[in-house]
Amino acid sequence: MVVKFKFGEILLDIVKSKVKKKNYLLSKKNISIAGAGLVLILLFGWTKSSLTSVFVERSDVVVEKVKQGNINATVEGYGKLISGKQQLIAAQTVSKVKEIILRPGAHVTAESVIVKLENPELEIEVENKKYDLSLKKASLMQQEISNKRELLQESASLAEVKVEFETAQMKRKAEEELYRKGIVSKLTFESSLLKEQQLKQRISILTQRFEQLKLSHEVSLRIIKEQVKQSERMLASAQLRTEKLIVRAGFDGVLQRLPVELGQNLNIGDEIALIGSVTELVAQVRVPQGSAQYVAVGQKAIVDTRIDKVEGIVERVEPIVEKNTVTIEISLPEKLPLGTRPQLNVDASIIIDTLIGVKYIRRPAHSKAGDRKELYHILKSGNEARLKSIEFGREAGKFIEIVSGAQFGDEIIISDTNEYKDQSSQLILR
Repeated sequence: MVVKFKFGEILLDIVKSKVKKKNYLLSKKNISIAGAGLVLILLFGWTKSSLTSVFVERSDVVVEKVKQGNINATVEGYGKLISGKQQLIAAQTVSKVKEIILRPGAHVTAESVIVKLENPELEIEVENKKYDLSLKKASLMQQEISNKRELLQESASLAEVKVEFETAQMKRKAEEELYRKGIVSKLTFESSLLKEQQLKQRISILTQRFEQLKLSHEVSLRIIKEQVKQSERMLASAQLRTEKLIVRAGFDGVLQRLPVELGQNLNIGDEIALIGSVTELVAQVRVPQGSAQYVAVGQKAIVDTRIDKVEGIVERVEPIVEKNTVTIEISLPEKLPLGTRPQLNVDASIIIDTLIGVKYIRRPAHSKAGDRKELYHILKSGNEARLKSIEFGREAGKFIEIVSGAQFGDEIIISDTNEYKDQSSQLILR
């Protein structure tokens, strides 16, 4: 409705005035609607963000900063200490465990008695060997006496023939002069000459026989002496086996294994005990097959004995792969921390290279060298984290090199977050 008033020449347009008031009211309403819409949009965005984010307590995750500098690239392994010098003691004869003196873990010297065994048959065998040896020695003595008697008889016979020869020679010389003068007949002279020649030939035969007899005696004595020596060796062997019934350690160390029981029957070659040195120790560790290719003899290593850390040198890389691992032996110094002993569990870090000026971080859960993984990066606000792909390089003990995906100073969640990744790529830290 339009109402007009006229006061003299002035016409007051009430309608126009009302229209202006109406526009004012509409403008205010639009602002209210726009503000409400903005609030709704923000609320929707916040609600959507809240629905797609996972709330996590900061104390439930482990956060690490990316560092930069020089670190040692290492190959990690685990294992135990073993004796660098070991001796396996086996049964030398069939026997029975009579007495157990020491148990595994006992420190021993070379003369320490570990076990006593028994074998009655061996004792009888020793007595038989002694008797046999005494018979052989008696036979040798008898042969020597017999040989001397025979040689004396032959020597006496030879001496008698030589005397006869000299007599015949003197007679022949005397008759030869008389024969020339015609006093002695030719027959008598030739008889004396023949006898001389016969005696000379007999001396030659007896001399050869005497030498042959001596040679024969030497051979017979050599045979009997060899029989005596053989009997002595057999007796010594039996006595040694008897002595081995008292089992001794053999060198200073520790008794590592004793797989026998009281009254147990043992055959030749059965294990009785294992002795290992306590000062000459070697770390025997296993490393993953994929990392073993970087390990070489002569590389330095840090061995953690749970008591202290000691430096060592890689001494041997076993060529055989067993259960996807390779055995590495690391030599250790002679002086080791107090309490270090064989069979002690150890960890080892083998230094394969030194990384210069690289970015690195403490190795995240389930990460290894060469991996590319998605980890939560904490934003600058400090209460929000988002997934980001990171490429890892070489391992360096508990650290790992970062090739790409993070910068120096970035904060990264390194604890296991697999349960969150399936729910959201964003975390809200409270």
